[in-house]
Amino acid sequence: MRMVDLIRKKRHGGELEEREIRFIIEGLVNGTVPDYQMAAWAMAVCFVGMSARETAALTLAMAESGDTVDLSAIAGTKVDKHSTGGVGDKTTLIVAPLVAACGVPVAKMSGRGLGHTGGTVDKLESIAGFHTELSREDFFRQVNEIGVAVIGQSGNIAPADKKLYALRDVTGTVESVPLIASSVMSKKIAAGADAILLDVKFGSGAFMKTADDARTLAEAMVAIGAQVGRRTVAVISDMDQPLGRTVGNALEVREAIEVLRGEGPDDLRELCLVLASHMLVLGGRAADATAARTQLEEAIASGAALRKFADLLAAQGGDAAVANDLSLLPQAEARVAVKAAGAGYVAGIDAEQIGLAAMILGAGRAEKDDAIDHAVGLELVAKLGDAVEAGDTLAVLHARADDDKAKQAAASVAAAYRFSPSRPDVQPLLQGIVG
Repeated sequence: MRMVDLIRKKRHGGELEEREIRFIIEGLVNGTVPDYQMAAWAMAVCFVGMSARETAALTLAMAESGDTVDLSAIAGTKVDKHSTGGVGDKTTLIVAPLVAACGVPVAKMSGRGLGHTGGTVDKLESIAGFHTELSREDFFRQVNEIGVAVIGQSGNIAPADKKLYALRDVTGTVESVPLIASSVMSKKIAAGADAILLDVKFGSGAFMKTADDARTLAEAMVAIGAQVGRRTVAVISDMDQPLGRTVGNALEVREAIEVLRGEGPDDLRELCLVLASHMLVLGGRAADATAARTQLEEAIASGAALRKFADLLAAQGGDAAVANDLSLLPQAEARVAVKAAGAGYVAGIDAEQIGLAAMILGAGRAEKDDAIDHAVGLELVAKLGDAVEAGDTLAVLHARADDDKAKQAAASVAAAYRFSPSRPDVQPLLQGIVG
């Protein structure tokens, strides 16, 4: 078998056999397939696509290219959650303890942020003492004891995906639904969950820019789940503006705690309840999403969800008092208000631009080894559809004192807002469910 023949076969629209796909992935990992041939193959896939069978075979080959996690030592049906990324997306901080409080075990491996989107691990590390490195035995024990654990992703989960993504990133082959879908699902399958809940986002702050593109990706990932025997559901949600009102690590932890208290912004609360409802159904704790939602709302109202969050913090070395005292979170010294230049209605907020402003302040990473500042970030005061007058505050930056970067970030935030003289139609946050 020769790689050049497989490149030609795919370029001409042929369907690769499972053994051929495994030959490609094994060669990528062990170095027998050079980067230039792998890039050529990826370009061929971009042009002609892959069948559902091919995509499932690629996903499994990448999932099995490194460590795989066997979660059978954890009692119950394990449901994993994955978001395709967005600005202000702190849903895992809410959904994980909320679902665990209702009896579905959550054994979550999460990543760090790079670029304008923040990582769950970075946000949790805003809390003094919290650590995300656990041995596999301690990970299993903790989930069995308190129902939830959130740890950093293993360095050897789906290494083929890391290698292939690095090539796609520099060869213009990122925008391929089969390659995106297999990338996401290979890591979820390797992580060992029995069922998978996906939050597929679209809009200015997301990778997929339109609802139709998000649905295509969601359908591809759900089809992979069906092919490999993992129950999978995808929720399609809008990211044309940041989720909730905060962007930045400690600020997002604060907002997540507010939702667990029964407070917080409506859009964030609603999305978390929808995601968590499907996780309860997938985990066998509710017959349908309506019954699941009732359980979840009771867990919030009773304080069980917030107590579960405190249990998670305590189990992983964090200061559990944060759950009841938000002043214990890191705080930046300066507040910089971004004002509206004129009157009108907020007709658009470029979520990516808002995320970049937070990164300028130090809340995100331009390079993977950059240090981040957990205290800095921003709060949105005006969101889509809101009426503003000249001089009204659009957003408040949380910055370090005498930091010149605050001016640059403020300009970025101001440029992210678009206005109209009449109230715009605001599309629903939730745009559909696949699976």
